[in-house]
Amino acid sequence: MIPADHPRYRSLALREHLARCAREGIVALEGLTAHGRGEAFDYLFGEETSPAALRAERIAAALLLSAEHPVISVNGNTAALAAGLLGGLQEASGAAVEVNLFHRTTERMEKITRLLEDHGVRVLGGEPERLLPLSHDRALCLQAGIGSADVVLVPLEDGDRCQALCSMGKTVIAIDLNPLSRTARSADLTIVDELTRAIPAITRFCREIDRDEMQALSKGFDNRELLAEAVRDIIRRLEHALD
Repeated sequence: MIPADHPRYRSLALREHLARCAREGIVALEGLTAHGRGEAFDYLFGEETSPAALRAERIAAALLLSAEHPVISVNGNTAALAAGLLGGLQEASGAAVEVNLFHRTTERMEKITRLLEDHGVRVLGGEPERLLPLSHDRALCLQAGIGSADVVLVPLEDGDRCQALCSMGKTVIAIDLNPLSRTARSADLTIVDELTRAIPAITRFCREIDRDEMQALSKGFDNRELLAEAVRDIIRRLEHALD
């Protein structure tokens, strides 16, 4: 039992939750490494949402709302960390939700889908097809979902699929705490923020922005500058730590 007054309570509780989800087959063991990598970057941001990330989250809301067929792609880590948050985002944005896994088994797909549905998320079902130009199981997706999406929200690192989706002409929104990753540099819009801070912020902005702001934001952003600002934030914090 982690004491509630522990200074790292939330971080330790999340780690314990992910470990439990790994034992249950929802999170792949490799996903624990990915979470640790993201957590290390979050330390560099002071475990806070930066002004640049907040702008990116507002732009993400605009892109989802202006899309004809937005889709939220969910993997095991995303389901474990944010199942209780995705229903609100789905409702606010009108996006479909599809489970898409690298370490894909029928059992994992069923467990993750059940977890999401238990939290009120409407998950697309059907027979997947190999629709993405990839050699592994991430190529498998639904024509009614990712296959026909014009905007895809890809939480957490997923470099090769991000590149594949972009090559198909889809607008890709990534949530990735590493501003130097292939995912972050390939996506059309990268939110450099922790998942459970980013999802509620996007949800809130989906409910706030009007049509004029939606159109302005969805056309007037520079992802390279957002990433550069994230790197500058890290440098500033490191310099301050050395003072």
